[in-house]
Amino acid sequence: MEKKDIRALSKEELRDFFIANGDKAFRGNQVFEWLWSKGAHSFDDMTNVAKATRTMLENNFVINHIKVDTMQRSEDGTVKNAVRLHDGLVVESVLIPTNTRTTACVSSQVGCSLDCNFCATARLKRMRNLEPAEIYDQVIAIDKESRLYYNHPLSNIVFMGMGEPLMNYNNVMKAIEMITSNEGLGMSPKRITVSTSGVPKMIKKMADDEVKFNLAVSLHSAIDEIRSKIMPFSASFPLVDLREALEYWYRKTKSKISFEYVVWKGINDNKASVDALVKFCKYVPCKVNLIEYNPIDDGDFQQASEESINAYIKALEASGIVVKVRRSRGKDIDAACGQLANKEA
Repeated sequence: MEKKDIRALSKEELRDFFIANGDKAFRGNQVFEWLWSKGAHSFDDMTNVAKATRTMLENNFVINHIKVDTMQRSEDGTVKNAVRLHDGLVVESVLIPTNTRTTACVSSQVGCSLDCNFCATARLKRMRNLEPAEIYDQVIAIDKESRLYYNHPLSNIVFMGMGEPLMNYNNVMKAIEMITSNEGLGMSPKRITVSTSGVPKMIKKMADDEVKFNLAVSLHSAIDEIRSKIMPFSASFPLVDLREALEYWYRKTKSKISFEYVVWKGINDNKASVDALVKFCKYVPCKVNLIEYNPIDDGDFQQASEESINAYIKALEASGIVVKVRRSRGKDIDAACGQLANKEA
């Protein structure tokens, strides 16, 4: 019989396991601490737990921890990890440094549930969802690298790696719960951003669940016809439904939304697209990140001209909408937005 990953158990379930096996409940607390806040990779790491108890755990459970297979460092300081999972599959995560902070970009799925035409990850298709502990382990690994290379702990986390986080909702929420828990990493939820391509029903669920982290939406067009060509799945989630979900989110959370937006030559670099984005931004308090496009080996999508990007900036600022241009990091190691595709796997 295949052994269960012990990190799938809650603290209460661990306590119950020890009681059922004739031990004290507090032993569950000890083991839980080793698994999460101390990041134990094996039962033998648990030095204050009796050898007989460790053997019992070994006989009943496994710890399916990740392994950083390869690590690449960009000339701009970005670090990309190829993360090997217990079943041999690989995902990628990225450490993005600035002068004031380090950000972890983590994956939530092996491949992706969606079909965005401009994204290398989408071409892999979804192989499986990541477990909460596998998401958590990516953060632990990047925190260690942040301390090693930049002399300070990880400061921010973005769910912008491989996968659509809201298509792995329960596991992502459990991972964030442990990342923000004092029994885990104790990070503030305000330092975490979950980025979605826009699944209205799940955005409303997050609002109902009263999450405290930030929300980013990959928009790329505020015209349905154009958006469904860029992101075919979005034909099932028209902008009117997305707008309603975002208005609901803001009513419930009072948290401003970030729109991620790439401008492509001949696709959305026209006045109609600019005007549509300005109009869409007026429905709910938001800011816009105009993101530099990173090619993925074909010519279907090309970075728009500076003139076109400036037209967006001018129109948004004229309407009082905060806009920033995000220059991509780690392009030389395929670590930039839309480039994560397991080329090393």
